[in-house]
Amino acid sequence: MAAQTGSRNLRPGTSLLKTLLTRSLRPGPGHRGVRPGPGAGPGQSRSLSSGTGRLSPVWSPQLPGRSHQELYRLSVSDPDQFWGSAAADRLRWIKPFQRVRDCELSSGRIGWFLGGQLNVSVNCLDVHVEKHPDRVALIWERDEPGTEEKVTYRELLETTCRLANTLKSHGVCKGDRVAIYMPVCPLAVAAMLACARIGAVHTVVFAGFSSEALAGRIQDAECKVVLTCNQAVRGGRLLDLKRTVDEAVRSCPSVRHVLVARRTSNPTAMGKLDVPLEEHASVCPPEPMDSEDLLFLLYTSGSTGKPKGIVHTQAGYLLYAALTHQFVFDYRDGDVFGCVADVGWITGHSYIVYGPLCNGATSVLFESTPVYPDPGRYWETVQRLRINQFYGAPTAIRLLLKYDESWVKKYDRSSLRTLGSETGGVCIAPRPAEDGAEIIPAMAMRPFFGIQPALMGEQGEPLTGNDVSGALCISQPWPGMARSIFRDHQRFVDAYFKPYPGYYFTGDAAFRSPDGYYQITGRMDDVINVSGHRLGTAEIEDALDEHPAVPESAVIGIPHDIKGEVPFAFVVLKDAVASPSEEDAVLTQLRSLVATKIAKYAVPDHFLVVQQLPKTRSGKIMRRILRKIASGAAGDLGDVSTLDDPSVVMEIIEAHELYRKQQSQEEKKK
Repeated sequence: MAAQTGSRNLRPGTSLLKTLLTRSLRPGPGHRGVRPGPGAGPGQSRSLSSGTGRLSPVWSPQLPGRSHQELYRLSVSDPDQFWGSAAADRLRWIKPFQRVRDCELSSGRIGWFLGGQLNVSVNCLDVHVEKHPDRVALIWERDEPGTEEKVTYRELLETTCRLANTLKSHGVCKGDRVAIYMPVCPLAVAAMLACARIGAVHTVVFAGFSSEALAGRIQDAECKVVLTCNQAVRGGRLLDLKRTVDEAVRSCPSVRHVLVARRTSNPTAMGKLDVPLEEHASVCPPEPMDSEDLLFLLYTSGSTGKPKGIVHTQAGYLLYAALTHQFVFDYRDGDVFGCVADVGWITGHSYIVYGPLCNGATSVLFESTPVYPDPGRYWETVQRLRINQFYGAPTAIRLLLKYDESWVKKYDRSSLRTLGSETGGVCIAPRPAEDGAEIIPAMAMRPFFGIQPALMGEQGEPLTGNDVSGALCISQPWPGMARSIFRDHQRFVDAYFKPYPGYYFTGDAAFRSPDGYYQITGRMDDVINVSGHRLGTAEIEDALDEHPAVPESAVIGIPHDIKGEVPFAFVVLKDAVASPSEEDAVLTQLRSLVATKIAKYAVPDHFLVVQQLPKTRSGKIMRRILRKIASGAAGDLGDVSTLDDPSVVMEIIEAHELYRKQQSQEEKKK
């Protein structure tokens, strides 16, 4: 039976906020699903943009007038025709592709639209400037409400070209890696597109990561240039990004220049690597890129402790982002699309930048927080900007559930047509579908075009029929899937293709309902999701184990009402730490260590000091047992016969019971 995590299956109620709570597919690194919200329910929904149950001509002139079911069957039975037609019609090619795909899942060989050349920035900017240069590309919803700025496609193209020429003037060439450590702002988008224009590979690092986490990503990618701002502004607070970059690049010999933009007027110290972002020519010829050339790296925490650089390439990623943006979200020409994620995540890449801009959409950049200056911020923004699709993180929605519904109802939300939560390159979602097809709250439901889900049993066998649970895999490749782990393809194969040979393993467990719909039930690996941040437990353990008083530790994730999951750390201390005061001092130091090494959100909410960790005879820590104990399910530990010393489990249970009592007493004092 697949592992299940209760907090990842939220039971929605009837309020608008609760309808946002949903869980959909994340197949592997940085992919999730979406569900439409009010205004797209049974009897009101549109299967696709035509509203007739048939695809509109913008899909592909070669695939006219087919129903959703017909198109889905074609997409899995003849993917060459389906994706070849879509790619030829939806993307502008410098050189036409000669072969639709060359893929072999067992070895992790993935290639799409081979022989073709294009430039992603041209598809996101130039093609729209030719038709409607003054259409708004970005609405920058700045930290302070009512101070939004609009950027047209013409302006964004000019800024992108200026920045591309700046990068070239500082020695950045095709294939070089560029780190972007910036707040959510138009310049961050232009930086991504500028890299794409000249063939450089961008790696956007979330601007909340510590200097050490940033340095690790720069080092692994061997970035030549870092783009940053002097400060970030979020929730009424100033964050010194430049200072974090200064600390990071001290240990990054590959960095030759740090290009610094000004988000605020506050002065910032400039060192020998630092260059103020200057003006350059507003025209930059696009670099022809092969379909499988690298577009970007996005680092995600892995279960081995070392963050892994997920590789995405040009044509397949762009096509898939554009099509899912259009058909999953029911995007229509002229809509205002509001994805309130950070550009540092795959959500921001796919559904703030590449998907919407490839479709010529108006995309919202949200710099602030959901509760600044008050818990009505999202809905005030929806009212003021007339947002049609709202795409937010479950963590933010859980946070808002703490507040009264009046914060929602006081604002006009009539512009909203689609609500969604979760992230990435959507693979399973309620839409697209036939007219009037049902939506079940909190269910991913239907596979997108070209996606063939498979549930695998404990012996690695495909499970047939409905009303079954298992490991969620995908049985054939699709254009938007990740291609590799940067400079470690074997790690990529081991993580995503080796567990179930011939299949792509998403890392999720899932349930296929009696009606054949898919429900994601939780993660099956040692990566947890803290407030939308995917975090490898081994990365936290590595930080804890650096403390001289900690010989070993184990970190697992447990459910949390607001954050989704939080880390729970089981820590073994050396005998020299004898007194309670010494123990408290070490735990304080451990919290600081994790915050410095990774980020504040990675600091475990709970620390439990234990004498030993439960291990198999081969020395493997049995995290399943720790997870049960930490979640209050010590009475249902399952098979413990492989434990080297079963008495260790009882010691941990007793320590946890004492810890819970102490917590309860502290809560009563508050």
